[in-house]
Amino acid sequence: MRSRQKSDKRKQRFSEDSPLVASKQLEITLDLTAHSQEITKSGTAGQTPTDKECISCSVVLTKDNWYESFVAKKHYKCKTCYDIRRIENRVKRGEKSPSLLAKLFGWKTQEVYNQVKEGYVYVMTNPAWPEWVKVGMAVDSEDRLKSYQTSSPFRDYILVYAYEVDDRRAAESAAHARLAKECDNINEWFRLPPPIANELILEVIHGY
Repeated sequence: MRSRQKSDKRKQRFSEDSPLVASKQLEITLDLTAHSQEITKSGTAGQTPTDKECISCSVVLTKDNWYESFVAKKHYKCKTCYDIRRIENRVKRGEKSPSLLAKLFGWKTQEVYNQVKEGYVYVMTNPAWPEWVKVGMAVDSEDRLKSYQTSSPFRDYILVYAYEVDDRRAAESAAHARLAKECDNINEWFRLPPPIANELILEVIHGY
């Protein structure tokens, strides 16, 4: 695990809004290129796992990633894998519109992306919300920073810390759990100074 720090002296400012706005803007941007949510064998917070796994990708099936009609039929395939197969069948039947092929490519790309465990946990800031930091995970923290800049007309997100880890999902969960014990948070946004966030994250991230 490696840690690096960056600084930026940007002077642009937003009006004081909730950091949740920027989070939602990014979610909308990402949804344009990837329909499915991230697949993880450990499940995600807020989901109730079953004792069943998808027969295609082995993700744990939950009420959020398993079609309700499939439960009674005992059809053990997650929504993403089922939708990919459905689109593939349409392409085989000769339907090859650009939008259909783009959707299939996006899902396939996301499927491969989600299978990558290694990556980074990162800490970002934005001068519009000086009391908050965003803590997330990505395969490439620099690339994720570029994605966030598209939601800001001033392109003033700052990547303050990035920690290279072997399991980015597990490391992010550990970091979130530690930070949530010390401050208020809204999803991935935590109300505390970056140096304090760094100290707390370093307490738990070495194991990942």
